[in-house]
Amino acid sequence: MPYFISQAIDHGLGPRSRGALALWTGGVLLLGLANAGLGISRHRSMTKLRTEAALTTAELVMAHAVRLGAALPRQVTAGEVVTIGISDVWTISRAMNVGGVGVAAVLGCIIIATLLFRTSGLLAAVVLVGVPAIAAIVTPLLRRTQRAGSRYRERQGRLNARLVDVTGGLRILNGLGGADAQLARYERESARLRDQGYLVGRPSSWIGTLGEGLPVIFLAAVIWLAARMAVAGRISIGELVAVYGYTAMLVIPVTVLIFCGFDITNGLVAARRVVDFLRLRVDDPDGGAGPPTPAVLHDPDSGVTAEPGRLTALAGRRPADATEVLDRLGRYALGEVSWGGHRLAGVARDEVRARLLVAENDAHLFAGPLREVVAGRHEPDDDRVRAAVDTAAAHDVAADLGRPVDAGGGNLSGGQRQRLRLARAVHDDPETLLLAEPTSAVDAHTESAIAERLAAARTGRTTVVATTSPVLLDRADTVHYLVSGRVAATGTHRALLGTEPGYRALVSRVFGESPDADPGFVAEGENA
Repeated sequence: MPYFISQAIDHGLGPRSRGALALWTGGVLLLGLANAGLGISRHRSMTKLRTEAALTTAELVMAHAVRLGAALPRQVTAGEVVTIGISDVWTISRAMNVGGVGVAAVLGCIIIATLLFRTSGLLAAVVLVGVPAIAAIVTPLLRRTQRAGSRYRERQGRLNARLVDVTGGLRILNGLGGADAQLARYERESARLRDQGYLVGRPSSWIGTLGEGLPVIFLAAVIWLAARMAVAGRISIGELVAVYGYTAMLVIPVTVLIFCGFDITNGLVAARRVVDFLRLRVDDPDGGAGPPTPAVLHDPDSGVTAEPGRLTALAGRRPADATEVLDRLGRYALGEVSWGGHRLAGVARDEVRARLLVAENDAHLFAGPLREVVAGRHEPDDDRVRAAVDTAAAHDVAADLGRPVDAGGGNLSGGQRQRLRLARAVHDDPETLLLAEPTSAVDAHTESAIAERLAAARTGRTTVVATTSPVLLDRADTVHYLVSGRVAATGTHRALLGTEPGYRALVSRVFGESPDADPGFVAEGENA
């Protein structure tokens, strides 16, 4: 366009040639129309590129989340997944600008420098030196933005994780009177995130300022040189106009390059979080066959052994220690667990999932009629559903098997959700059932009923329960007492009460009795 305008001046206006003026002016009109069409095409193509990048990234994240399955919440928080889905994928997509307008901006700088070289080698040299100089000025700010952005993104993921946790347990918090305390904690963490955002904003604001200001200063410098050359008669008036046009157009690609650098900086921060997520270990679906019949499960990391057909309990000073053992026994965590002489990690994943079931205390409840929620992956059979409900002592929840259950059990109390999860696990009737604290949210009477019925329902089947409930421990054939994640003692509940002071103190604290009480107090309390 500036070239055509310069020709219209030098060959049309200067010699007063109407034909030449009309010719070059018509060229300017055609170029304007072409630029309009190319601008529309550019916008469409870049929008498509950004959208495809965002959706492709989201699809990769979703596919990996599905492959992770039940291992997902064990490896990453829900808040991190939410942040990736609603923020990171679009930040990455904006960085894709460099593949379109970024490349075009580089080509634009090269072409303008070439055109200026035809007019003046000095002006071309100024352009070729000036553009890298602007990049050198902005680069340190981009690095500072990247470092601050990484810290901001990490805090953002943690804050979103807390938000998800709080909203999921809001009813319980209100019941316990803890909502105000959680609100105050969230406000403090939100304020820290805001302060970190200011640290990101400082270099970012300078990048924005320099992105708008430096190209204009650069334009002024080039025009000043060109004007002096025109006064000296080294270039014509038309060439001066062309230089102004070239340099004015140069403002656009230089500005684009600066903001592309900004987008890449933020995109790298987001991409690292996405790549970290995609690197999360996925359980290998391939493998050999497991033992043909129910077999011993042994975890060498803790020393826990679960005999087939027996009820084994894990009582730990830290509940997390017992839960970690269950995760290894169920192959949701790394370990060297053996299963009847077979290495559990070497058995096909589908066989492991079909025969070993880990039932978490906070496992998700899907929305639907209660009979379908309890039946899970099986076709609902009302008699079988009622038997599972009876084992979980959940009659108050399941008087009507058609009762609707909200997603996550939002229309149920904490104890009702826990018993519904237990009923679903019992209904599945796996060869080996691994239960994590299945009675922590129920009253003593209900807990006693569950302990008795669970032991009866799982007779002849392998069951491992992580619990510190005296009534459940008293029903167990074998109890492993865990200290710092390792088996410190093994025996029956009553035997450990008499021989292990630490175990007696743990169970007594849970039961609400003095550690010096008679070891038989559990049975007496249960009979009462």
